[in-house]
Amino acid sequence: MAKKNKTWPTWKRDDKSVVSCTEKIKVMGDNFDEIQQIVQDAFEDGLLMEVSDDQMRQTLISMIDKLHNPLKKKSN
Repeated sequence: MAKKNKTWPTWKRDDKSVVSCTEKIKVMGDNFDEIQQIVQDAFEDGLLMEVSDDQMRQTLISMIDKLHNPLKKKSN
């Protein structure tokens, strides 16, 4: 079972208003707890297989940088 992280940020919308719906906040927390555990497990596996700590961190950063927002409207 994933350890719960109590330090997630206050979630905000693009207009800087706070997301206050309890269920949305719960879902975001659960999702990020799960992501954190999966990434930690993969990171530890890499270390056990003698993969460079720095290379794994850079690869994770690259993955995040490549995420795209399918809901964002394209500007013409």
